[in-house]
Amino acid sequence: MKINSFLTFLMTTLVVSAINSQVITSIDTIYVQAGRIPMKSNATGRNVSVVTPAMIGGTYATSLDDLLQYIPGIEVQTRNAFGAQGDITMRGSTFTQVLILVDGMRLNDPLTSHFNSNIPVAPSEIARIEVYRGAASAMYGADAVGGVINVITKTIGDDDATNAEINLGQHRLVQAQTGFSRSFGNSYFGGGFSLTSSDGEPIPGRTVGTTELEPYNNYFDNKSIGLSYAHRLQNGWTLQARSAYDDRDFSARYFYTTSTLDKSTETTRNWWNQLRLSQIGQKSTTEVNMAYRYNTDVFVFSPDFPSTNRHVSKLWNLNVGQLRSLSPEITLRYGLQADHRSIVSNDRGDHADLHLGAYGMTHLLLTDELNATASLRVDYDENYDVEITPQLNVAYRLPNLTLRAAAGRSIRAADYTERYVSFNLDNLTPGRSLGNPDLNAERSWSQEIGADISVADQWMLRTTAFFRQSDALIDFVNTNASDIRFNQRLQQGENYFFAQNVTSVNTSGFEVESWLTHRFSQDVSLDWVLGYTHVNTTNEENTISVYISSHARHLMTNQLTLRSSLFDLSLTTLYKARNGRIAEGIAAELTDDYTVWSGRLRLHLTDQVSGQVQFHNLFDTEYQDILGAPLPGRWFSGGVTMRL
Repeated sequence: MKINSFLTFLMTTLVVSAINSQVITSIDTIYVQAGRIPMKSNATGRNVSVVTPAMIGGTYATSLDDLLQYIPGIEVQTRNAFGAQGDITMRGSTFTQVLILVDGMRLNDPLTSHFNSNIPVAPSEIARIEVYRGAASAMYGADAVGGVINVITKTIGDDDATNAEINLGQHRLVQAQTGFSRSFGNSYFGGGFSLTSSDGEPIPGRTVGTTELEPYNNYFDNKSIGLSYAHRLQNGWTLQARSAYDDRDFSARYFYTTSTLDKSTETTRNWWNQLRLSQIGQKSTTEVNMAYRYNTDVFVFSPDFPSTNRHVSKLWNLNVGQLRSLSPEITLRYGLQADHRSIVSNDRGDHADLHLGAYGMTHLLLTDELNATASLRVDYDENYDVEITPQLNVAYRLPNLTLRAAAGRSIRAADYTERYVSFNLDNLTPGRSLGNPDLNAERSWSQEIGADISVADQWMLRTTAFFRQSDALIDFVNTNASDIRFNQRLQQGENYFFAQNVTSVNTSGFEVESWLTHRFSQDVSLDWVLGYTHVNTTNEENTISVYISSHARHLMTNQLTLRSSLFDLSLTTLYKARNGRIAEGIAAELTDDYTVWSGRLRLHLTDQVSGQVQFHNLFDTEYQDILGAPLPGRWFSGGVTMRL
């Protein structure tokens, strides 16, 4: 860790500590749904964060995954800082071990988890984002190993609003978004649109040995549009429907390989549909949720020779559940889940799988201070037959202190890329990734213990120690052809990145967070969120693989937003320290650490119109999250925002 970077964050923390907070709304009174039973965040027994629209609007972020990477405990290994693609990890997990939900429904793509951050929700449609750190398979099923991110869209009862924003910047950057929400009696209509497009930052050509690497542009063109409708029916029933479309076209050079032949481009299109029917009674709530995701991906490795992969993936998801209050001390939640996954691919083949699950959980108020949440889930999947996942969370709440502890089991089955990548290809050149249809499911036990300290009504300090013991983690390992049973099309004596189960991987670490809101006067307020996460991962066999140890060992995040009647100023800082790597063939380096500062100054011209200037990577740091994929340097933009 560089001393200058450490001192910067230390000074920031000391400044925050010197501020005396005033009462607005107590942070720990926020109700969350991430645990399936709505309860105050300090009663969950877990480290849970809620990101509100005010925080989203006040913080500099160019995309939804750009926003997520400044939330404490979330690491986004981005391939382009403007939202083209990013891998989301939490608590040292791989990017395949974080579950993404939209309105409580599974979004994770069955083809590859690289598409999990393609979240088809425009910023104007977000009611809030709930971040649930740690294992949650007992509640949501497979993939919820490192944590759960639930993006909740607006519904009946949200404020009527219309907004629009446009920014123009270097390299023909265009950022635009608009949204509306309207309630008419018992009905609600809403929608949003977002666009981020640029010719991209030019990457200069270079000579590596005898190889000439030509210059290129990291272009991107990302669009998302969504429409929502809700209507209150009779007898307490409500019908909600939402349809969204997400389209991304971008340069993917060196996103997945460090080959000198890599000139990749990629186009992904994601159509998301969701329907919910719910009834709220005096002592029970019943929900029927259905969701359908249709995703297409066209990946061209190089235009110089035939190398186009085309994939279509589908995910059908059904969830039926009931929440029942048995007494003031006992709340019960139970339900059934079914989903069907399939792909059609010229590279991976055509495959389909069925999954079924049943779950039950109860929240117990044991005393005025002590409460517990116990969960049990049974899953059947064609990849791993029957699995049982339990979870227990405990919270002990005092006036200004909450002590919490949790333990649970989690599972994850291989996606279609890990099982079948390159299986339908004839020319398997060395260094290519190769799937393994015989992979076992991952199994993990997780534990955590933490404390939430309410320094003042609007200042919360949180600290959490976490541990995870995993068996059969799935990753790509550099393997000689002679050790791969599917070797009839491999070049003998050469190495490939072969998907394998890596045994006995242990992860430990701790999180420290500060969440502060301070009002200096009626017109001036400050929001400040600081986070630090340390993660250590080891495996008994010291197997070197691609993703298991790719997470940051030290992760620091800073979000500061100063609001007044005249202007808003937001500043974000991101620091990572991780294992450095070098790809000599393309002269690329993943440095041991980096620090990036970004921000925005918004001037309020009238009550409805504001002008802003934005800067990304103010100090022009050269850095990468994925070896070979350089991230943008200093980038300025400016524009106008209108709110009605």
